Amino acid sequence: QVQIMESGGGLVQSGGSLRLSCEVSGIAFSSYAISWHRQAPGRRREWVATIQDSGTTDYVNSVKGRFTISRDNAKNTVYLQMNSLRPEDTAVYYCYRWGGGGYWGQGTQVTVSS
Repeated sequence: QVQIMESGGGLVQSGGSLRLSCEVSGIAFSSYAISWHRQAPGRRREWVATIQDSGTTDYVNSVKGRFTISRDNAKNTVYLQMNSLRPEDTAVYYCYRWGGGGYWGQGTQVTVSS
């Protein structure tokens, strides 16, 4: 049984920073790619960033240079460091584990005030 728990969301002013955490239960965590996605009110869920099992990362253009995804395999955790936050980054952020049909977390709310 794979369980995913996101944390670290909150309210921050424009220009501020937050670090989201995604803890994934289950074996072989290091073998799977993990992604962050987000969904703003009234909008479709969009992909934000992915980190492969190799450590290779990729980002949507709108967050490049501001967000950094990383992983700590010893802690079964993936992080999303978000700097220079903008009001348009406001959304529920979800963690997704690839493989085995895929697994979603419940999400954590990020609100950026202007």
